Amino acid sequence: MWSGPRNISTAMMRSWENRPDTIVVDEPFYSYYLSTTGIVHPMNDEVIASQPTDWREVVDQLMAPVPEKTSILYLKLMTHHFLESMERDWLSHLSHVFLIRNPRDMVVSLDEKTPKPKLLDTGFPQQLQIYNWLKQNTDQICPVIDSKDLLMNPEAMLKKLCGFLQIEFDARMLEWPEGRRDSDGVWAPHWYGNVEKSTHFAPYKPKTGEVRPDLVELLDECLPFYDELWKQRLTID
Repeated sequence: MWSGPRNISTAMMRSWENRPDTIVVDEPFYSYYLSTTGIVHPMNDEVIASQPTDWREVVDQLMAPVPEKTSILYLKLMTHHFLESMERDWLSHLSHVFLIRNPRDMVVSLDEKTPKPKLLDTGFPQQLQIYNWLKQNTDQICPVIDSKDLLMNPEAMLKKLCGFLQIEFDARMLEWPEGRRDSDGVWAPHWYGNVEKSTHFAPYKPKTGEVRPDLVELLDECLPFYDELWKQRLTID
C-alpha cells in the first residue's frame, strides 16, 4: 500500500491488521530514508535505531516466508521513503495499491507537521513514478484508492478493493480495537495519537484551514501528479 504522508495510511493498516489472516509491516524503509538523506524527523535517533539502514536488508526481511496461518502480508509503504538509489525488480513479486489524498487537504495537514514542506516531502512525484514503473515493467494493473472515496463509503470501497485483488472481504476490516499495536513503528507516540483513539474509519470531512500563501506554489506542483493518479482510481459502481 503506497501512500504519501498525512493520509489515512495508518487507519488503513489498522483495517487490514484486524483480519485474522493478515500481518502488517509499518513503514519498513523509514530508517533507510532518514539515514540516507540526513533529513531530521521527530524521534530521529529512535527511528534509525529501530530498523536496518540498508534497503537491501529490509527487502530480504520483507520477502521472507510469512508465518504459518498467515496468507496476507500487508506493507504500509511511504512513497517519499523510496529513494532513487533503491533497485525495483523485487517489486514485481508483490501486489500494489496506491492510496492518494487531495493535495489541498494533504498540504494543509503536512504544514502542521513539517516546516516548509517541499514537493518531494509530499511523496506525489515518487508515487506516480512507482506507479508508472510498475505499469511499464510488470503485467499488473494497480488499483488506486482516493481516501475521500473510501471514507465516504468504507465498506463498499474495501469490498471493491478486495475483489480487485482477488481477496475475500472480511467485515472485521471495518472496525478495530483502539490503542497502540506491537506492529506500530517506534515513531507512533509522535504521529499516531488520533489513530490510537480510533475504532473505525472516521467520516470524511474536508480539511479546514487555508493554504498559506507561500504554499500555494507547492499545491500547484502537486496537482498534476494527483490528477494523473486520480484518473486511475477505483470507483464504486
